[in-house]
Amino acid sequence: MVTRTTQHPVFARRLAEARKRAGLSQRQLGVLADLDPTVASPRINQYERGKHEPQLKTAKRLAEVLGIPPAFLYTEDDLLAALLLRWNTLSLRQKKDLLKQVEAAETSRPKRAR
Repeated sequence: MVTRTTQHPVFARRLAEARKRAGLSQRQLGVLADLDPTVASPRINQYERGKHEPQLKTAKRLAEVLGIPPAFLYTEDDLLAALLLRWNTLSLRQKKDLLKQVEAAETSRPKRAR
């Protein structure tokens, strides 16, 4: 299920969502992600408006600061995004169990004709 609610690119929307969930200002996020404090707020603002998209290294750092998997910032699928937001809160055992559940559901589903 893919839901688009605005004209902003998916990265821009996901970054703003994650930042707000973390309770950080644009400046705080930028500074915590090691951006120069004099450009931290404008840079994050440009990312959130979709004017620019950061290099992968910077996106990974933003995700790390926000406590989310970098994949969250790029997925268009809202259900996957919801799962990814919770991913880092799971233990390794829970992640493995979840993967087993998905694999079991996949193998029990009837095969589609090609």
